Amino acid sequence: MNRPLIVIFAAIGLDAVGLGLIFPILPRLLEEVAQTKDIAVYIGIMTALYAVMQFVFAPVLGALSDNFGRRPVLLISLAGAAINYVVMAFAPQLWMLLLGRAIAGLTSANISVASAYITDITPQDKRAHRFGLFNAMFGAGFIIGPVLGGVLGDHWLRLPFIAAAVLNACNLLLALFILPESRTPARQKIDLAALNPLRPLRWVFSMKGLVPIILVYFIMSAGGDAYGTCWALWGFDTFQWNGLWIGLSLGTFGLCQTLVQAFLPGPATRLFGERWAVVVGIACACIALVAMAFASQGWIVFAIMPIFALAGIGTPSFQALATRQVDEASQGQLQGVLTSAVSLASIVAPLAFSTFYFAVQKQWPGAIWLSVIAINAIAVPLVLLSTRTVRSMQPVSL
Repeated sequence: MNRPLIVIFAAIGLDAVGLGLIFPILPRLLEEVAQTKDIAVYIGIMTALYAVMQFVFAPVLGALSDNFGRRPVLLISLAGAAINYVVMAFAPQLWMLLLGRAIAGLTSANISVASAYITDITPQDKRAHRFGLFNAMFGAGFIIGPVLGGVLGDHWLRLPFIAAAVLNACNLLLALFILPESRTPARQKIDLAALNPLRPLRWVFSMKGLVPIILVYFIMSAGGDAYGTCWALWGFDTFQWNGLWIGLSLGTFGLCQTLVQAFLPGPATRLFGERWAVVVGIACACIALVAMAFASQGWIVFAIMPIFALAGIGTPSFQALATRQVDEASQGQLQGVLTSAVSLASIVAPLAFSTFYFAVQKQWPGAIWLSVIAINAIAVPLVLLSTRTVRSMQPVSL
């Protein structure tokens, strides 16, 4: 593995730790700043603010990285995130916290730009493997972050934000002093049209075959949001799990999925091909979801975790397929649009799944997982039809 990849993976892992740090203490901080116990609406607003800003600006910043290079956009994003966490650490008023989350969403282009960077330096036949490592690093950081945030928050409520700022500053220094540019910028002057949030959407609809790709990415992301929305509620309602068992189940799933994405996407792609690796991943998820829907004992959930985690081979393979739909000059814009699809799913899916869950909660809580199977079923024909032909492009590697 070359040095730029190591820097990118380390940066993504540290970024995920920084994001996860604030989750355990955010409710308590909101209670302190808003001076009320009724904070559910504020958490919803902060979540929506982040997702909306990311949805609007990730494609714009991705397109700018195509024009000016990945490195400067990544540096600006990391610097903005570090400043944002410092502001949030000492914010005395609620509006400052809300503004901070909006800025965090705006600067969250580091994910899309880092994905484009990996595409720039990776041959096509290795992209699924490296996207798997990318997702694994993010997953590992997201496992570590909440634990560390809880420990630090017990000492001082603002300490996790300071830690998140320090981690982003470390990211910035890594990129500043070690990370080279991955591609020759297309232009050096600012193209004001590139700042138009609607321009990437027009670009998507102008590219034959790209709309189904974005739709599949949205569907897969929306299905994944069901776990964060309903897992804890389902565990309590079905097995009477307390916080410890819910945490253990999520931690076990996170660990299994991290291992799968770190080691299996490459072999799975060589064995099945990229298209069928995606389908196999979806099939594994559906098998596990059926078991969860009808499970009457908590141990069943832990027993099927390895099968459930095998769903993780699908996303990196699909990311690799998506990169072959556009030329090298548009990879940043593509990754920005994919990030927007994830953001849009994060806005729509939690509301839809929570509404459905509360409709079936008393009769059959496990029915929520059958709804995820239905969504996955929609994705399968789209995957097979939209990826029958892909562009063949010459890879760029360092």
